[in-house]
Amino acid sequence: MTVNLAQTDISMIEVTQATPSQLPIIQKIAHDTWPHTFGEILSAAQITYMLDWMYSLSALEQQITEAGHVFLLAKDTEQAQYVGYASYETNYQQEQKAKVHKIYILPTCQGKGVGQALLHAIQEQATQHGNHTLTLNVNRNNKAVAFYQKIGFAVVSTENIPIGEGFWMEDYVMEKRLG
Repeated sequence: MTVNLAQTDISMIEVTQATPSQLPIIQKIAHDTWPHTFGEILSAAQITYMLDWMYSLSALEQQITEAGHVFLLAKDTEQAQYVGYASYETNYQQEQKAKVHKIYILPTCQGKGVGQALLHAIQEQATQHGNHTLTLNVNRNNKAVAFYQKIGFAVVSTENIPIGEGFWMEDYVMEKRLG
């Protein structure tokens, strides 16, 4: 799967499915992105805990092999570097929904269409699998909430999820109808 979109600052974004050998790229982007994304929302201890919990190579492999997540990488073909990633699952909880589990863009590339390219690729796969809705969780204080609303997502509920060590994920559940 390749999606090419012309952009202003990033002339070409290529979205491809990540291979197991590319998991360290996803891990590095997460470590480069999370402090910027969550530094004003979560404690440094919680960021470290969550990165270890979700982004160790074994955790990433488990998400693919056991949880059925598909990881995508976004590459700036002009600069020949990876600038973001997403993961998703079609037919989430045996419903006609695709769940966007993760989507992160390097801070220097945010606002340049990379997130839209990744979501477009997920939407194409969701449609091919007969899914009628995209769903995702986002921290209630994350600036990305406005981005999701701008592209058609709406808040449908809130969740407070205990994740261990006394930490919580305090999220909005957002959905977007497809088609």
